[in-house]
Amino acid sequence: MINKFILKHIHNEGFTEEELYEAYKLFFGSLVSEPRLKIINLLRKGKKNVSEIMEELNMDQTSVSHNLARLRRCEFVKSEINKKFRYYFINEKTIKVLMELIDKHMDEHCTHILRKMKENEQNGK
Repeated sequence: MINKFILKHIHNEGFTEEELYEAYKLFFGSLVSEPRLKIINLLRKGKKNVSEIMEELNMDQTSVSHNLARLRRCEFVKSEINKKFRYYFINEKTIKVLMELIDKHMDEHCTHILRKMKENEQNGK
């Protein structure tokens, strides 16, 4: 169930509950992509420009730019221009905290999934 305060806020803004769920899908869909997760985790270490991201993640410019656009759309990352480069950084207020919570959850509740995957891989399944 959606928090009643969020529902009230979106209704006051003229949006429906269905539109809110579309926004949820976009938000959580941003976390489904392995390249976007790699970009997020790289930016957790500090600001990077597109060239640095390309080099560190071994990705092409089109892929990096496309994924950064999606991450910026949901404000997972923000950017600033410093001289001739645009630098990207994680949204410290929300996404940094969210990723720390995800890390904690993964550590406490999901390592068994990794063990099972490794077992299946070793057993040829």
